[in-house]
Amino acid sequence: MKKLLFLLTVVLFAACDNDENLVTYQVNEPVMMTEAEFRSSVNVTTTSQRIENYGKICFYNGYLYISEPGEGIHIIDNRNPSSPAQVGFIELLGNADIAVKNDLLYADALIDLVWFDITNPAQPELTGRLENVFPEAVPMAENNYAYDYSNVYTVDGKRKGVLVGWTLAQRVTPAESYSNETGWWNFWGGRNDGLMFAEAATPSANKSSSGVNGSMSRFALYDKYLYCVINYQMQIFDLSTEKPEKVSGEDLYIGNVETIFSYKDNMFLGMPTGMSIYSVKDPTRPERCSTITHVLGCDPVVVDNDLAYVTVHSGNFCGQNNDELFIVDVKDVYQPRQLVSFTMVNPKGLGIDSEKQTLFLCDDGLKVFKIGDNPQTLISNQLAHIQGMDGFDLIPYDNVLMMIADDGLYQYDYSDIQSLKKLSVIPVYKNENQ
Repeated sequence: MKKLLFLLTVVLFAACDNDENLVTYQVNEPVMMTEAEFRSSVNVTTTSQRIENYGKICFYNGYLYISEPGEGIHIIDNRNPSSPAQVGFIELLGNADIAVKNDLLYADALIDLVWFDITNPAQPELTGRLENVFPEAVPMAENNYAYDYSNVYTVDGKRKGVLVGWTLAQRVTPAESYSNETGWWNFWGGRNDGLMFAEAATPSANKSSSGVNGSMSRFALYDKYLYCVINYQMQIFDLSTEKPEKVSGEDLYIGNVETIFSYKDNMFLGMPTGMSIYSVKDPTRPERCSTITHVLGCDPVVVDNDLAYVTVHSGNFCGQNNDELFIVDVKDVYQPRQLVSFTMVNPKGLGIDSEKQTLFLCDDGLKVFKIGDNPQTLISNQLAHIQGMDGFDLIPYDNVLMMIADDGLYQYDYSDIQSLKKLSVIPVYKNENQ
């Protein structure tokens, strides 16, 4: 759901029957639903469903919640990580992000924020919904073709319903009219009347009041507030009341933010062009402290001991071919200093165990580093490298590493950091469907 400005690929084919005046091309056409149908589609089941795609992860009191992009949330009983059990599924169209606080699971459902009572984690109960708090949220197709947005709104600008997905369609048009008909896909070349670019915790034996999110999350918790960064805006919700309330005032425009990480009194935002730091000492009025730029790329960030670890990875939606890990001194949030960068293969999510001073990184599988006093030596302090999977994000917690990858949920015992022990794998069937 990132609003990235990338050059869309349009594949042209010569038409059949010797008619060289026709052009065949492919485009994503919208799938619409009425608001009533959309909001009545939520369904909670105790029947497990196989995971068809990997997404954001959140760990809370022995249970792991995995968002399958656009579809819903898988519930994993992970009290025994050697034998995790899929105990349920929340069907929630348009979901991408999740956060948990005080036995309530908060999730986006495209344009709405919804929450579930998970006092009984295996049987969540839909408790409430705030409608149209993310009005510009749109799903994203997993391809590089253009989006025909012209059928989403009426001529007077009113939304026809809820855009819940895209279907790839093939069209044929006369060559002489092709440049006009495809004006909606050329973002920089004139018309754009129909185009829309879709877009670590301390271990404790006590029950935690907040969940632990992976580094790819766009939801973050601070004090009694939930911070959401979606579609260029930061939106804040007060969770202290029986029904969450959106903090009054206009949404804060912050640019194209991909991830958010809460550390001390600050929010660290991962962006395609760098990392921004916002102070939340006044929780309802975030103040931008600084921005540090890097080469264009997709990136999450985690912070520990006043050092920010930022990965930049290449890919179809990331805009460049650099793959790096940056370490930034953020002791002074108004003057962050980049200390060092390391070349990586294709780094994504990362996490830190503060007590063990260990960095876990999704890159060419899983890499583990010992954090020393000198950030310049991090790369020489690699403790482990497990290959064979394409890791997306991870959570280290109480000597158990939970990593979601393109082909499965992998879990490792790292009580002996020199010798990681694989505990279990729950398969993800994404590649099987491609």
